[in-house]
Amino acid sequence: MKENKPAKKILIVDDEPDILEFLQYNLKKEGYVVVTANDGKQAIQVAEAENPDLIVLDIMMPELDGVETCRLLREKKAFIHTPIAFLTARDEDFSQITALDVGGDDYITKPIKPRVLTSRINALLRRASRLEDAEEDQIEVHDLVIDRLKMLVFRNNKKIELPRKEFEILWLLASKPGRVFTREEIFDKIWGNDVIVGNRTIDVHIRKLRERLGEHYIKTMKGIGYKFEF
Repeated sequence: MKENKPAKKILIVDDEPDILEFLQYNLKKEGYVVVTANDGKQAIQVAEAENPDLIVLDIMMPELDGVETCRLLREKKAFIHTPIAFLTARDEDFSQITALDVGGDDYITKPIKPRVLTSRINALLRRASRLEDAEEDQIEVHDLVIDRLKMLVFRNNKKIELPRKEFEILWLLASKPGRVFTREEIFDKIWGNDVIVGNRTIDVHIRKLRERLGEHYIKTMKGIGYKFEF
């Protein structure tokens, strides 16, 4: 008899009680276990106690905003790869790029319909589990070792920890060295059709990868996409 998988746990962080109640109600209807926090400081405490599978962060919060909360969570080993979605009424490019820059995986603009919210969360969780289903455990290219199970990169035996989306992009490109991936392919394979992100999202992640790994591993094919040099 096949055992049912335990329900995924989601941490929702928002300083507006009505929004918190709305999100909690709709996600529980979808079968998720939901825990909540009212601000960034409390979010970190709850995350450490509950170890959620995904975190939804409001950006505009008193004392500790969502961007700073995300940055602090990403500094903790337990949450390096936890999917984090920002929920906010602000939709400016600057806010979106800043949110992704600190390790956010998605940027959801208020107001949002319940079905759209659950669709985006489902998509993030599917992307998060994709690496676990891959057949290959390691990729070795030149001085890089990319470990799928540990979600770590080693360059000249020195460990490099990457945010989840950066790791997924690197794994995708490095899995087929020399092949050019179009921007559309990368969006589809890493975020999927259910997730809407800004035009500069891939640029932000590629820039971060180059900062950590060096400029020469990922080559830009102008007007087409990116490839991993081998």
